[in-house]
Amino acid sequence: MKMVDIDTGTGELLCRIEDRVAVVTLNKPHKKNALGDVLTPALRSVLLTLADDDRVGCVMITGAGDAFCSGGDVSGMGGSGTPRSQAERVEELLQKQKTLTLRIHELDKVTVAALPGAAAGAGLSIALACDLRVASSNAFVTTAFRNVGLSGDYGASWFLPRLIGLSKAKELFYTARRVGAEEAERLGLFNQVFPQESFRDDAFSYAREIANGPSGTLSRMKINLNQGVNQDLQASLQLEAVHLIESAGSVEAKEAISAFMEKRTPKFHP
Repeated sequence: MKMVDIDTGTGELLCRIEDRVAVVTLNKPHKKNALGDVLTPALRSVLLTLADDDRVGCVMITGAGDAFCSGGDVSGMGGSGTPRSQAERVEELLQKQKTLTLRIHELDKVTVAALPGAAAGAGLSIALACDLRVASSNAFVTTAFRNVGLSGDYGASWFLPRLIGLSKAKELFYTARRVGAEEAERLGLFNQVFPQESFRDDAFSYAREIANGPSGTLSRMKINLNQGVNQDLQASLQLEAVHLIESAGSVEAKEAISAFMEKRTPKFHP
């Protein structure tokens, strides 16, 4: 499949589809890809577009330059704006969170965060919301919220303990210390670390292998795993039974079985 560019409506967010991988690039390198009033709505929108695109088997979110995302643009915080009640402000933030990190978490496709460098604050939350995280050897993460007097948002306090345990998550929130690539991989934050020199090619190859797998099956796996963390065994057995029977009758399963019998690599997509 040839490369196809997707119009995001702004130069602050780039998107292309190549070999069934949608590469979504936060493109504000001069500000370490900080989130803002142009970039973030565009990211929310493109996620909806990609969710319904059959050409996409995997969504890889990355950052331009030497950072993934430094979080919210601090220079835009603390402005007066239109006076609103606390309840209105809470509801507005809740909707912003639901349409970004919750959307990534529940997206009907595998998501990969590819970190060429730092991920901090809400930028770390975006990386945590993805199914998998790969990083350059020079990357690091930091919760960072305490450094600007904020308690955290976009799901970081939900995702992080589930990845690394409650005690370690508390440490990283309370201290906001930097966690380098080697430690992050050891903790289970990063699934794989690639050399800085070849990072972008390696990360794309990683995502491409997933993207060209059995998309329907992978989607069912994602639902099983996401729901399994928060439900009892009996509920997981029920969900697995439904999804396995659905999978067994699919074109993907038929192709996989034929390929196994014929001793060839299965081809799930034209």
